[in-house]
Amino acid sequence: MLDIQKRLTNFFYVLLSLPSTAMGFALSIQIAALSWILNTKYNLDIHEIGIVWAAGPLAGIFGQVIVGMISDKVWFWGGRRRPFILIGGPLAALMLIALPNIDKIASFFGIASIIGVAIAVALTLDLAINISFNPTRSIIADVTPKGNPRTKGYTWMQTISGLFGVLAYLVGAYWGNYFLIYSGAIIVIAFSVFPMFFIKENKNLEIELEDIKIETRDKKTEWAELIKLYVAHGFSWIGIQTMFVYIIAFIQQNILAKDLSTDAISFQSGQIIAIAFAVLNTVGFILPALVLEPIAERLGRIKTHTLAVAIMAGGYFLILFFATTPLLLYLFMAVVGIGWAAVVSLPFAIMSEKVDQSRMGFFMGIFNLSVVIPQLIVSLVIGYFIKEAANTDIIFWISAITLSLSAVSWLFVKESGK
Repeated sequence: MLDIQKRLTNFFYVLLSLPSTAMGFALSIQIAALSWILNTKYNLDIHEIGIVWAAGPLAGIFGQVIVGMISDKVWFWGGRRRPFILIGGPLAALMLIALPNIDKIASFFGIASIIGVAIAVALTLDLAINISFNPTRSIIADVTPKGNPRTKGYTWMQTISGLFGVLAYLVGAYWGNYFLIYSGAIIVIAFSVFPMFFIKENKNLEIELEDIKIETRDKKTEWAELIKLYVAHGFSWIGIQTMFVYIIAFIQQNILAKDLSTDAISFQSGQIIAIAFAVLNTVGFILPALVLEPIAERLGRIKTHTLAVAIMAGGYFLILFFATTPLLLYLFMAVVGIGWAAVVSLPFAIMSEKVDQSRMGFFMGIFNLSVVIPQLIVSLVIGYFIKEAANTDIIFWISAITLSLSAVSWLFVKESGK
């Protein structure tokens, strides 16, 4: 074990964050480019785009739970989580490269249906991300003790991951989504593979820090608390995923000028989405380590998270009623980013202290169901109603209401140790 790992230095936290950053970067590219490329290059309508997006939740339902269970019990290539990270990262990079080449892939295999190939590529991309995402988060819990060091691990994860998420959206906005996809594939491979040579996993799921051995097998799972946590987190993701998938329709109807050419609509909608999500992720990566972690130490994680989610709901209401220009959308996205910073960092730390530590991978996979099932609902159910609605304001009505329900639901989750 390297000295930086024994002492839990800041550099070690950065290194520990890179594999998750790789998967987050791949996901950011997907969020920035998938709806845009399906709509503008392959001419799929909003409902067809939702069907393609459904591939991700389906991959997550099976991928993360199964990989989580397996990674708790196996040991090869010198680690428990390492093999899945080393497999998933390069595969995700390959599928990113496939995104702008869906038509070529269809032509090569003699497939007439673009949507069929798009679903296959999206499914493989999400499966690759899901193979790695769970282990990249579980390894943080495996090598850090519970309490503030673990909170720090997850907040640093979101800070580093969020920084690169912002870079993804800025690259897409100013150099184009095609450049983003190809350069992003290189980053995903590098960040997946390089750190795994410097992080040592303990075969017995113990954490060794400065001659202190902390056993991780004696924690009983708090199932009642977990179920309340899953429900609260699930409401958050219904609203968030609705924004991610369908915001392009809201922008085209409410923000863009009505007399634009098709090419102008394609360019401007892609640029607005990229900048809006860059703002969202800028707040998302700055707040966890610098703001949320200190507040959580004083108020507790649950209260901090509940407040952040409530602010996010307020941000969605602001977008719904007042976002008539790109600038206003960006401003309100900064408000939404406060909740986003919490959603992608604090629940992992909260959940990790309510479960049997020796089954962390399994419970990370189960926890992921509170993300992927809402995503599936958004793609297969909510997408239908959005398509049928005459006014795309329904997108942010859904986001605002579900985030409000999430904030209320978090009030029923108890802080660990209380």
